Amino acid sequence: MSTIDHLQNKNAPLVDGKEEYTITVYAENRIGLLNRIAIIFSKRKINIESLNTSPSEIDRIHRFNIVIHEGYEVVRKLARQIEKQIEVLKVYFNTNDEIIWQELALYKVSTDEIAEKVTVERLLRQYGASAVVIRKDYTVFAVTGHKEETDALIKALEPYELIEFVRSARVAIIKDSAGFHEKLKEFEAFEPGEELIENEFLEKGEKIFTM
Repeated sequence: MSTIDHLQNKNAPLVDGKEEYTITVYAENRIGLLNRIAIIFSKRKINIESLNTSPSEIDRIHRFNIVIHEGYEVVRKLARQIEKQIEVLKVYFNTNDEIIWQELALYKVSTDEIAEKVTVERLLRQYGASAVVIRKDYTVFAVTGHKEETDALIKALEPYELIEFVRSARVAIIKDSAGFHEKLKEFEAFEPGEELIENEFLEKGEKIFTM
């Protein structure tokens, strides 16, 4: 399927200062697409801080969440470049205040150390953690939240033999994205790549996709 008109962030800063952006890509899940998207960033020497891909609410369409720290103009050009990939339907980019997002973190600690030196109930309550696994040799806690929240528990557990830590990539939902979702559902019955869909999207542009 051909590319669609790109989103211009109405609340973008006037100066080209760097900040955290989440790039959301709706695309067919084809072999090699992720590699081609990664090359777009690597050619420009831009570091991807977080990358998540999963099925979307639309059948046969996957959603990529890519987090980078860059200026508005750089992000805008990246979004346009990604949309040139034949499998990509739409690309959005948003600052943190325009999305709802979470990350999952897992912490493995010594069960003996935790039992002796800290009250587990207090730890769970203070950091909103849940015990996923409790064994004789270790306990695994889980926390969902923003990076600052998951980092706070790292610091709290460091004195108690933090054996292992892992944090997931960001999952994010755009606060104002109903326009694309509703319009895409009208066309989901069509097979991707049909000429009729390509022409119809390209001709209507902003009349179809608004934010």
